[in-house]
Order: sequence, then C-alpha cells, then structure tokens
Amino acid sequence: MYRTNTCGELTLVNAGQTVTLAGWLQKSRDLGGLTFIDLRDRYGITQLTFNMDVNAALCEQARKLGREFVLQITGTVCERSSKNLKMPTGEIEIDVTDLKVLNAANTPPFTIEDETDGGDELRMKYRYLDIRRNPVKEKLMLRHEMMKYTRSFMDAENFVEVETPVLIKSTPEGARDFIVPSRLNPGQFYALPQSPQTFKQLLMVAGMDRYFQMVKCFRDEDLRADRQPEFTQIDCEMSFVEREDILNLFENLVRHLFKKVKGVDIPTMMRMQYADAIRYYGCDKPDLRFDMKFVELKSATNDIVSGAGFGVFDNAELVLAINAKNAALYTRKQLDELTEWVKDPRRGMSGLIYARVEADGTVKSSVDKFYDQEKLQAWAKACDASAGDLILILCGGTDKTRKAMGDLRLEMGNRFELRDPNTYICLWVLDFPLLEWNEDDKRWYAMHHPFTSPVPEHLDMLNTNPGAVNANAYDMVINGVEVGGGSIRIHDRTLQSKLFEVLGFTADEAKEQFGFLLNAFEFGAPPHGGIAFGFDRLCSLFGGSESIRDYIAFPKNNSGRDVMIDAPGPVASKELDIVGIKLNNI
Repeated sequence: MYRTNTCGELTLVNAGQTVTLAGWLQKSRDLGGLTFIDLRDRYGITQLTFNMDVNAALCEQARKLGREFVLQITGTVCERSSKNLKMPTGEIEIDVTDLKVLNAANTPPFTIEDETDGGDELRMKYRYLDIRRNPVKEKLMLRHEMMKYTRSFMDAENFVEVETPVLIKSTPEGARDFIVPSRLNPGQFYALPQSPQTFKQLLMVAGMDRYFQMVKCFRDEDLRADRQPEFTQIDCEMSFVEREDILNLFENLVRHLFKKVKGVDIPTMMRMQYADAIRYYGCDKPDLRFDMKFVELKSATNDIVSGAGFGVFDNAELVLAINAKNAALYTRKQLDELTEWVKDPRRGMSGLIYARVEADGTVKSSVDKFYDQEKLQAWAKACDASAGDLILILCGGTDKTRKAMGDLRLEMGNRFELRDPNTYICLWVLDFPLLEWNEDDKRWYAMHHPFTSPVPEHLDMLNTNPGAVNANAYDMVINGVEVGGGSIRIHDRTLQSKLFEVLGFTADEAKEQFGFLLNAFEFGAPPHGGIAFGFDRLCSLFGGSESIRDYIAFPKNNSGRDVMIDAPGPVASKELDIVGIKLNNI
C-alpha cells in the first residue's frame, strides 16, 4: 500500500509505531547534520526527519528534493523535541528509514502556502495547484459539508432527488441561453437549462410529491463576484402545499445548515413585504444587520421640508433621510467625499444634504440659510436623531432616490463596520409584483417567471389592473444577499393560458413554447410550489467571502473564460460543418 496513515492524524499515541506516509513536499530545512521535510496531503502536515549520522545516503537524497515532489516514506513515529502545538501533528515527527520519489515536480509558479505570492489570474491558470493551498481546500470542504447536510435534511423530509435533462428547449423568457447545435437535427438547437423549472413542475404532475436536486444551471449573462455562467442550485418542489408550508420547511433547512456547518442558532426568520423593503431600504434584499431605515421627509403622504424657499426640496418628488448614529464628527472633507460618491454616475444624484445634531441638541445643516432651528429640529425628530448623530438626505425622482439611498445606506454600513460577516440576519421578502412593464417593448414581463401564481385575492385583477397584481412569491435574504427564491405555481391550464396572454404570447406561441406543460395540466396537476437556493452563494456566505468563485473547484474568470483549459475556444471547421454552422461573419 502507498500509506498506512495520512499526514494529519498521527499523535503521541502513535509513538514507536512504524508508518508509511505519502504526499507532497511542502518545504525542507537543511541544518547540516539534520534535514527536515514537511510532508503534506489533504489531511494535514507531518514533519519528517533525516539524520546524517544515522543514514548519510538517505539524508543526501532528501536534500536534493524540491517543493511539491510526490513522496512515499516509511519510518518510526517519534516525539518531537521542539513541539508545534498549533498543528494536530505538532508533537511528533517521523524518523525516516525509507524514501521513494513517486513523482518529481517543477518549481510551482507561486508558493503553495496559506499566504501566496500568486495573483488571481495566475492561480486560476494553475487552479490544480491553488487547490493544494489550505484556504482553497477548506472552502471546497465547506462546500462538501453544505451539500452533505442539505441531502441529509431533504432525505429526512421525504424528498426524492431526481435528475432532469441538461439538453432542453430554448425559451424566450429570462436570461440568455447557452445554445447547443444538434447534429441529428440540422438547423435545430438545444439550450442548456437556466433552471429545471418546467421539469420539476412536471414531476409534481407525475405524482413525485417532493422533489429536489443539486443541479447545475447555465446563464449566458454578464459576470460579477456572485455570478458564474454555470452555477449550482438546491432546486426543490412540493405538491399539495401553500406558501406557509414552503416557508416553514425551507427556513428549517437553512437553520439546519447554520447549526450543522457553523454551530450557529438562527432564530425564527423575519417576514417583510416587498413594498416595505423598497420603501424603507431601497432594494428587495435589505441588509438588516444594522439600522439606518429610510425616513421620508417628503413623499406622497408626508412633507416637512417644502415651502422654505429651497427649490431642490420643493421640486423633488421624494426626499429621503437616514440617521448615521454617532457620525456627527464626520469632517467637511469626509462629507465632500461622500457627496462626490453619491454624484458618481452609478448613483447619479445631484448632491447630498446633511445635518448634524450637536452636543447641546441644536441642529446644524448644509442648508441653514433656508431652514430655521424649529424646522431642523423637526427633521431630527422624524429621524429619531440625538446628540452626535448625522442625518444624510437625498432627493429627486422616487425610484432613483430610493436606489441611491439604498446604496448610501450600505456604504455607511461598510464605513462604520456595521456589516459584521459573523452576524447573520435572515428574512423572507414576500408579495413581489407579479409583472413589470417594459416601456421599450410596451409589454409586461414576469417579475419571477411565467409559471408563478398570483396571490389568490388578486386573481380578478389580471384582467383589469395587471400591474397591481402581487405574486405568490418569496425570497430568502441573508445579510443583504438573496440566497433563494420561489413561488406557488400555477397548476390550472386556464389561468396559465391567461397569464401567457397578459405577457403578450399569442395562443400559437404559447402552444409552441409551453404546450407540453399546458397539456400536462389537463391530466390532474396538483397544487404545487417550490424554491431554489443559489448553492454557490450560500457557500460563500457561510465561508465569509464575497466571491462565489472561491467555492467552485474550477471557476470561470470575469470574462467567462476558464484560463486553465483555455475555454471557450475555436472548433475545427469540420466539426462545425457536421452540425451545419457556417461562420461567415468571423
């Protein structure tokens, strides 16, 4: 056998035993009469000792070895004279009696250490070396644990894991598909699934009752830290359920994962209406680890700032404030820098108004010439601001101002270190709009997807006021990150056909794209609903990283390329001819 033990398990209990280990040479130290080698495998590091006085030839062989050589050694477990209690094997070493080089290695392009000198692109090119480093290996092990505990929970709840097709039909809704040509059907194409949505609904029609899948999904979209062209979902569907059934069960799944993986107890999750999330936090995934809830100083129902001769407020559709507690000592330079920050094109605001509450309770603002102390005190009261607080104010059009204030709130949370990565606040966001209007296309689009059911009390409004209809949908948000979303589905052919009509599908288009689903609904479709969690996002959240790439063994870079295997790449013209593709424009 190549080894009797791993490099992470031997302790003083094993002293005196003869063992065989195999692994990679982490580092070596030549002290003249003694040579030490740290041997590493997935499980840890064990120190090897070679003594010139005992076996000169073996010691000389050890001195010639380089980093990352693959070795097999046999020797005796001994107590170390200089112990390292920071590592599990730090009280022992192996007095080596036999050494074999299983494979030599070139000098790696970066150091295989916890703190490496390799940049992102270089480490992605040699990802198989990067994975040897503890920080990367530990992230992949966390992913393994997350998957293991997810499967155990779902199995205990009577879910059946069913694999669905990877080569499917392209649909016009949602993100862009990855397209796959069919050799056997010239001029026709498969698409890689953005989600197994219709298949999991068909499994409910098929009577499977509770389905889940750790499924790979694909979206041809622009990339950022929390997106990859291929990603993994915990995909789930249940029959004979209402929304509350799904919220309770999958809240328990996430609490189970936190307890098993991190030892953290998550309390019962808060619930928030979509409309309230937008009104008070400017987004549908609010980070509730800190306060700074929006205060409307001027809106359709409230106005305590107009009429003082300050045209910026008088002409604004919405005036919002947040209270940055204990931030009154912000300097003019810091406030000017913050003003430039909100004027950045990504926020697009014309400026920032601020007001400080001084130690004596008086309020000093950047617009004092328009507002007397009585009016400024009304601002402070509305914002629940006291001595030492800083009120930050933005104004303008409703949607733009809410979004910009949401960004500013998060920025202040970062600046004051209020977004502790070791604190977890989870909530459900409920009752999203069913539809959103696209002014360019002059048509409605599904906010979630076209199979989402309206809330029961809004069914009649599909005909009269579709924009006011709420979806029977829900998102789970953790620390300002949407980690999962789902809905109660439509299970009635008539209602599904009606929604396709509202979305602008003709009867023929609906039949062409989704006829298989509509037909299935005529054979006894049960009420059903489900949810999908972004598994990569969950892993990065549990691991305290912003990028999901750290938790994917072989990720793509920000250009969607795998720089290790150099993909995507060209295909031989002969292969393109076989599938009937001509690249005349390239």
